[in-house]
Amino acid sequence: MSEQFVYSFGGDYTEGDAGMKNLLGGKGANLAEMIKIGVPVPPGFTITTSTCVSFYENQNQYPEGLEEQVRQAMRKTEETINKGFGNNTAPLLFSVRSGARVSMPGMMDTVLNLGLNDQTVEGLIAGSGSARFAYDSYRRFVQMYGNVVMGIEGEKLEELLDKAKEQKGVDSDTDLDADDLKQLVANLKARVKELTGKDFPEDPYDQLWGAISAVFSSWNTKRAATYRKLNNIPDHWGTAVNVQAMVFGNMGEECATGVAFTRDPSTGENLFYGEFLINAQGEDVVAGIRTPQPINEAGRGDSDLPSLETVMPDLYQELVEVYQKLEKHYRDMQDIEFTIENHKLWLLQTRSGKRTITADIKIALDMVAEGLIDKREAILRVEPEKLDKLLHPTLDPEAAKELLAKGLPASPGAACGEIVFCADEAEAMSADGHKTILVRAETSPEDINGMNAAEGILTSRGGMTSHAAVVARGMGKCCVAGCAAIFVDYQNDCFKIGDKIFKKGEIITLDGSTGEVFLGRIATITPELTGEFATFMSWADEFRRLKVRTNADTPHDATVARDFGAEGIGLCRTEHMFFEDERIKAIREMILADNLEGREKALAKLLPAQKSDFIGIFKAMDGLPVTVRLLDPPLHEFLPQNEADIKELATIMGVSLAALKERTEALHELNPMLGHRGCRLGIAYPEIYAMQVRAIMEAACEAVRDGITVLPEIMIPLVADVNEFKFLKNRSKVICDQIIADYGVTLDYLIGTMIELPRAALTADVIAQEAEFFSFGTNDLTQTTYGLSRDDAGTFLPTYIEQKIFASDPFVSIDIDGVGALIEIGVTRGRTTRPNLKVGICGEHGGEPASVAFCHRTALDYVSCSPFRVPIARLAAARAALLDD
Repeated sequence: MSEQFVYSFGGDYTEGDAGMKNLLGGKGANLAEMIKIGVPVPPGFTITTSTCVSFYENQNQYPEGLEEQVRQAMRKTEETINKGFGNNTAPLLFSVRSGARVSMPGMMDTVLNLGLNDQTVEGLIAGSGSARFAYDSYRRFVQMYGNVVMGIEGEKLEELLDKAKEQKGVDSDTDLDADDLKQLVANLKARVKELTGKDFPEDPYDQLWGAISAVFSSWNTKRAATYRKLNNIPDHWGTAVNVQAMVFGNMGEECATGVAFTRDPSTGENLFYGEFLINAQGEDVVAGIRTPQPINEAGRGDSDLPSLETVMPDLYQELVEVYQKLEKHYRDMQDIEFTIENHKLWLLQTRSGKRTITADIKIALDMVAEGLIDKREAILRVEPEKLDKLLHPTLDPEAAKELLAKGLPASPGAACGEIVFCADEAEAMSADGHKTILVRAETSPEDINGMNAAEGILTSRGGMTSHAAVVARGMGKCCVAGCAAIFVDYQNDCFKIGDKIFKKGEIITLDGSTGEVFLGRIATITPELTGEFATFMSWADEFRRLKVRTNADTPHDATVARDFGAEGIGLCRTEHMFFEDERIKAIREMILADNLEGREKALAKLLPAQKSDFIGIFKAMDGLPVTVRLLDPPLHEFLPQNEADIKELATIMGVSLAALKERTEALHELNPMLGHRGCRLGIAYPEIYAMQVRAIMEAACEAVRDGITVLPEIMIPLVADVNEFKFLKNRSKVICDQIIADYGVTLDYLIGTMIELPRAALTADVIAQEAEFFSFGTNDLTQTTYGLSRDDAGTFLPTYIEQKIFASDPFVSIDIDGVGALIEIGVTRGRTTRPNLKVGICGEHGGEPASVAFCHRTALDYVSCSPFRVPIARLAAARAALLDD
């Protein structure tokens, strides 16, 4: 028996269900599921994702048997709805839509009203009693098919519609009558022939296969590929194709179409929220062509248009009953599309709704309170990376503001930047370090690259369910939509508000939480983790095993991280303390001194500053462990590079410029990252580490005297051989014990090492005989495992990702097969020697969810990451524990 490529649904019959998302895609699986629970759904059939995979594997050829299965499914659909595909008296028309495993809103192609030609349009007229409706559907089909399937730029066809309205002297397409639209269809077909050299297809099956191929092909468009990359969706999944009988919201005043969310997608409030249009088709709502109407009185806001609740109260109540059934069934907030045809309600789609992270957390908490889900499921529902969107500055309410205009609060947050009008320009300027605000009349899927690159998005048209709003919320981008006060003038690179003109490059600020647009740059404030966010994170902490520390080099960073829930410092980089003006002079003095006495003199200037920094950090981390890494980078990084700084240093040191340059050149290394750095510096210049250990321990003892609980951990970097570690540990221990005795305090401390070289991981059992803790420095371990320089790999790693040589950037997410294997070896061998060995990681991977999950599986004790990644790591650790049960 051949593989089943096509699954039918309709009436009370379905071959699929919600558990078949991998095969039927999210849309197809949910259409089948809605039929199973008694929701009214137009009949049709789904072509599987495996067909798409086969389509690409066989150079855009369909698998054998597909055509016959489509014809069989077509006959079932015709019987269910009592219409015929290509029938001239009772024509069956279709929508042809994509449907990946996970929602990719607007990223792939759709064709509506498929099956119309010069004969079937007459049957549509006879059946509906409206020539205007039939020709409106026909012109929509020709426009959409010409663009999506035949590859004509949408503007080339849209301009014919604009011309028709201009000739008649009307503003809206609804003011065109049947004769106008009939002529427009002829004009559109002529334009298709002119631009493609081909006649517009009249045979409905030719139309169908053209549309199916277009939807499959849209899986690999630039916008879809970009969206997958941004959302970590695998390229090999493919999309399903849903062929579904058309129901019409544009047949008259008893017809409507709309989009709704079972809860507010911006705030998470338990409020049925949505927009609709009377006498329209679905794309009219999301495209912003007409101003949508509120679905109910509760969500009216500033709109003065009538709601569905007042215009069609009985159908609104039926829709309420349907949404409540769907939310209870799926136990999640749903995004639904519906059409009302001649006063009958049809559901076209349901899916888990895209929402802001604020809404995500509130909905999770509320659904636990309502008994729909438990705490475990609430934690698993929220993606850790999304928390990053919640942890950024918002507008300072006390800052002076000049309000320019107000639109809809489509996606919360604040954004400030230079005005740009083109997506590609936003992307290019972002690459050059500029912060931009992408301003469009309305966005389209082709704008995905610019929307991702921009700090925020501002549109003059569209509602809360427009493309800009939905995509921005999914990205976590600030967005103000439907700002009708602005007129976008692409030709002159400006927008206008009344008689004021704002040009490309000028600065504006958006408040996506209020929909306000302000002139200039506005001060921001850092968010606090309180209320519902704090409750949610406390739930996460109930389930996680991994501790989460932070990488912090200053008391301020340590305080910020602790407020975010950090349980200590996993990496304090002492070299970052040297770059203040007076300190950098002292460190340069030390580096360029040609004898021990000169170096110790310079280091004596640094000791009080280092000690002061450590006291502040220990106080900020009262009661929590603090791991301090001794000096790691090569010395040349501290030396001046420009002529003026070199001259100034020569004057301070009392040496000639020539002598100083000679000394500087002597320190130059061909490969400094593998050169004289880390513990090698401590061995060559033991006085450097001696000063740092003294600063750490004196600071710790003084903090203890002040009533602070201090848990210092001294970390020796870049150890490759146990004898390197033993040499430095023994010297450090003498200093530590002497200082503790001198201060007369009780203080426990640890001395451990960074494992950042393959040899260290492989000999971890030997190193653990001396080291009291390990911290995997995954940045350098990745460099030395791959033989890559992270400073230079950026020139070719994007090509590796694009060509699918690497699945991901190994400096972003741990390479489990290589670097991960070394970590597992290091942990296992180290604990063989020292069973209670404390082990963590302190590279940038410590805040990346997939890497955190790996650390959980490898039985590390903690991860350490930058302060603003701490909540992400906490949630990722909780999810890893739950998924490991």
